Amino acid sequence: MDSAAPKGSFGQHRKIMPFEPGSIDALREDSRQKAASLNQHVLGYGAIAEGEWAASGIAAPDLPAMRKYRLERIRAELKRRGYAGALLYDPVNIRYATDSTNMQLWVAHNPTRHCFVATEGPVVLFDYFSCEHLSDHSGVVDEVRPAVSWMYLYSGELTELKVRRWAAGIADLVREHGGGNSRIAVDHINPEGVEELARLGVTIGNGEAVMENARLIKSSDEILAMRRAIVACEAAMGEMEQALKLGISENELWAELHRGNIARGGEWIETRLLSSGPRTNPWFQECSSRVIEAGDLVAFDTDLIGPYGFCADLSRTWLCGDGRPTNEQRDLYRIAADQIAHNTALMRPGTSFRDLVERSAVPPGDCFPTRYGVLYHGVGLADEYPTLPHASDWTDDTPDGVIEPGMVLCVESYIGRLGGHEGVKIEEQILITETGNEQLSTYPLDERLLG
Repeated sequence: MDSAAPKGSFGQHRKIMPFEPGSIDALREDSRQKAASLNQHVLGYGAIAEGEWAASGIAAPDLPAMRKYRLERIRAELKRRGYAGALLYDPVNIRYATDSTNMQLWVAHNPTRHCFVATEGPVVLFDYFSCEHLSDHSGVVDEVRPAVSWMYLYSGELTELKVRRWAAGIADLVREHGGGNSRIAVDHINPEGVEELARLGVTIGNGEAVMENARLIKSSDEILAMRRAIVACEAAMGEMEQALKLGISENELWAELHRGNIARGGEWIETRLLSSGPRTNPWFQECSSRVIEAGDLVAFDTDLIGPYGFCADLSRTWLCGDGRPTNEQRDLYRIAADQIAHNTALMRPGTSFRDLVERSAVPPGDCFPTRYGVLYHGVGLADEYPTLPHASDWTDDTPDGVIEPGMVLCVESYIGRLGGHEGVKIEEQILITETGNEQLSTYPLDERLLG
């Protein structure tokens, strides 16, 4: 150790010494700076992912420009709807607003992190204890404050007192930056919070509507980030397909996708939708310990949150082993592939949601009862608005709209006969362009099943 190193410096082997008067704040600031400089978003995604992106010719997104675009989208939507700001708890919405993360799955069900975006004013992030460094890289967070969490885990029977302290802080922000407007949009909130904010003169509206519409149209930098996330996902899918050998369990195979995603800096996978053989019909059976056998169909839906926090939502069905598929397997696969191709061709700007589903191909009669629940859905940092059902499932409360350039939609097909042995799942991720569409997903279909 270099004994001449200044006290409080963070070298590899800094000697632990007693605090000196006045040293705590300086050490705390040094600690924050060190952690911020080593943040995962600062360090990047590593050689594996960067090498694959370079080979694919996909340029790096301009992240400062992307963050600025997102805040502009949020604030434009807040202005359009007459809100003084947005209070966000959904970690995906916080990621969109701040491009920062913190224990994303944990905070999704433990509301200990939230963010206030003023329509005219600052972005204030209320973060978990001692987590100020996690947003220092973003350039769009103006202030970090300790979050007041009033879920029962922390407040017990004193929830009412915690809610009062929390609401007072929010109300102060609204008064300071609302310009006399006391209406805010909130995406997730328990009744106690609604009541206390109302007592303080703050009224709330639908923050999900604000954020889903803000997230709807992607910038060119967001599309670059999404392309990179899909490349990472498909590389992990390739490793997964290489691991598909008779005798492997569904859980072991599914773990390959998780491993490949994490190795490339991805974040999590939202579902466990992988099944084999007789478990592929009906759909929505979570992966299990079943051992995959030669000749089985293996179907899965990635539902993967990858690099940059973008979702790669792709589905494929493979044949296990070196044998030939049965006629039934080929028939099911061809129906699914044809449905995807037909419906993708319909995805053009200016088309109404209702018109799109009315013209879409649907499964044949003996497969229609087991159909996938939607034909299309939006995708960005996760599955997003809109969700478009089959025409026969359209009801008076199904929202209509128009396909626009910059939207990204997934087109879905599940084909399995009612009471049948197996089924086929295929899904592609599609960018709506000015003149039509571009398929972002490129992983090949199984040629043996197409033959």
